[in-house]
Amino acid sequence: MSTDRILARYRIETAHPLEAAAAAMAGEQSSGTFVRVPGETDELRARHAAAVVRITELDTLELPSLPGSHPPPGGGRLRAAEVELSFPRANVGDSLPALFTQVAGNLFELGPFSGLRLLDLEVPEAFAGAQPGPGFGIEGTRRLAGVRDRPLIGTIIKPSVGLTPAATAELVDTLCAADIDFIKDDELIANPPYSPVAERARAVLEVIRRHEDRLGRRVMYACNISDTPEAMRRHHDAVEAAGGTCVMVNLIPVGLSALLDLRSHARLCIHGHRNGWGMFSRCPALGMDYTAFQKFFRMAGADHLHVNGLRSKFCESDASVIASARACQTPIHGRHTVMPVFSAGQSARQAPDTFRALGNTDLLFLAGGGIIGHPDGPAAGVASLREAWEAAVAGEDLETYARGRPALAAALRAFAAP
Repeated sequence: MSTDRILARYRIETAHPLEAAAAAMAGEQSSGTFVRVPGETDELRARHAAAVVRITELDTLELPSLPGSHPPPGGGRLRAAEVELSFPRANVGDSLPALFTQVAGNLFELGPFSGLRLLDLEVPEAFAGAQPGPGFGIEGTRRLAGVRDRPLIGTIIKPSVGLTPAATAELVDTLCAADIDFIKDDELIANPPYSPVAERARAVLEVIRRHEDRLGRRVMYACNISDTPEAMRRHHDAVEAAGGTCVMVNLIPVGLSALLDLRSHARLCIHGHRNGWGMFSRCPALGMDYTAFQKFFRMAGADHLHVNGLRSKFCESDASVIASARACQTPIHGRHTVMPVFSAGQSARQAPDTFRALGNTDLLFLAGGGIIGHPDGPAAGVASLREAWEAAVAGEDLETYARGRPALAAALRAFAAP
């Protein structure tokens, strides 16, 4: 790739000639519009126009995936194709919001298309180098949490909403006594009047510090600080003052600019939650693949990114989950790797398949019911997950490994194979 070009790959559906449809995409997202205008000189186009790099026809389709498209006069054959466009870096400078607009702006609304999805993008090395990226990433997270050579085992505060700071701290005390590595707020609680961030952080981290000497490490607590940019700075500082090592942000609701602002201020690890992701992903003909989506937010500064989990409660396929996790761990020009977060209906049963598919333990493995709902209590829940991952790394059969390990055996009985 040219050192000053951005590449974006799409899947499209259209009844228009593929070359004309691709040219419309390139024009809409750079110097063109639906007619040639006087200011769009040949010189300007040479500097700023997007270019069609490649068109690969895929299939002929019977019906459009999405309503509202405008077929050409007289109709046409409905086809799917992959299109790769190239954009000048000069059009966006070093701005991540401008990049998002460039590769994923009005394209999704263009009339010629009954389907359009961003599959992936590549940015020049200079662009990636200009982004803040994660402050801690995989290695920094391991250092802060004091966990090496295995996944970080964690859980989510439940009930999702309604607990006071004192009640939250009481649950955290139970979880710390269970030797957990990581605890996060649910995405639904941020700074409500019954549990303000500053009060919740103080109560929770006082408990965590009490367990620190016994554990030989400080349990990582991702306190949800999602809010306006100014408020998130204040919340971050309150968590830091209470002794915290991590804050959590709902990435889609706060947006790229707010995350960039927080990253410029942050001295703590940033846990990125992707709630709302289904709006981008659930229709295969629309939106974008996570491979593309996650690049924006890890370049903006997230240290952890959610990827769902195998056989989870959500509709995403296992193949997509693993592809998302691998993408998080794949460097962008040698930098910006982040820790994938597996969650949603996880228990000891998913550990072997997760390890086999991913091939490493650089991940956060979060289980709510798999820990708190263990029949012998949270300590047995944590133990069962660690034992399941030991079996996975050793290549041992899970049922066989559970013999003589009551916590794992009870988990396998309680959590039937999904």
